[in-house]
Amino acid sequence: MEKKTILVVDDELKIRILLKDFLEREGFSVIESQDGKHALETFRCRGKSIDLILLDVMLPEYDGWTVCREIRKISEVPIIMLSARSEDFDEVHGFEIGADDYVKKPVKPTVLIARINAFFRRIDKVKAESRVIAFDGLEIDDSSHTVKVDNEEIVLSPKEYTLLLILVENKGKVISREQLLNLVWGYDYYGGLRTVDTHINRLRIKLGKKGDSITTIRGFGYRFEG
Repeated sequence: MEKKTILVVDDELKIRILLKDFLEREGFSVIESQDGKHALETFRCRGKSIDLILLDVMLPEYDGWTVCREIRKISEVPIIMLSARSEDFDEVHGFEIGADDYVKKPVKPTVLIARINAFFRRIDKVKAESRVIAFDGLEIDDSSHTVKVDNEEIVLSPKEYTLLLILVENKGKVISREQLLNLVWGYDYYGGLRTVDTHINRLRIKLGKKGDSITTIRGFGYRFEG
């Protein structure tokens, strides 16, 4: 199996060395960047070979928020934000600009590796299932991981795609926010339920007129009505 490549972006050399050591021991290839400007230059040159980004928030040149926004203009590569800041606003903001996960420092490498592996397993599982779900102007193709609304392709992050797939597969059923959090982010995720709400809001916007198909069941969760 071809190695997956992870771009580690952090201005602290000790952290980069620690993460690189753990990631390479787990079989990943690692590319390092020490600041936001270098990270963007690296991704623009080698983006097609990068499978995931570990991105620190507080960086010289361009901060992590800026890097995330710029990458999201050209790619849906999975991005995990790393930050020593503990404010809930930072976590929510990260999801709003397109991050797929948010890990607070100090990072526990074993936990981070477990989350990365779980993340890739979910992606690989989705890619392995070759089927098309289509009805009423919405088409989801698992083999190519693409979503179309009225034959126009829309770009979703891995988390948004998985959320949509779960809701569509359970069309007409109410899925609680807790269930969605566990199914999409995993049982070891420590973020709050607002993470689900933020991603659902972004998903609705991207789906356009089909976004209204995702109904909020106040105080409980969401239902896809088609």
